Amino acid sequence: MAKGHRSQIKRERNAQKDTRPSAKLSYARVSVEKACFVLDAIRGKDVQTALGILTYSPRYASSLIKKLLESAIANAENNNNMSRENLYVAECYANKGPTMKRIKPRAKGRAYRIEKRMSHITVVLNER
Repeated sequence: MAKGHRSQIKRERNAQKDTRPSAKLSYARVSVEKACFVLDAIRGKDVQTALGILTYSPRYASSLIKKLLESAIANAENNNNMSRENLYVAECYANKGPTMKRIKPRAKGRAYRIEKRMSHITVVLNER
């Protein structure tokens, strides 16, 4: 059990909070594996380079992640007063979301399961 008054515990918890600008997309209809291909390409790059990579990437996940990156950039400019030129992608990762289970009819009355996977994608920026 935690020691101290409730307000003191909350104050300590909020002091440890990450203040870097970020954006999160929950329940994206793309699997974690497919999203990670695109995320690996932009990790550590400055935002202008990352936007260029995402614009010309043929993968479906790149359009989702591009929109998410633009949202994180807007958060950095409006909420944290950071300049766009100094920003880079500090962290980006995809976590597993729920899976929709569907059935595909097969021969002789059998049924195959189709799993439509989802993911939660997060992009965190930082200033150089």
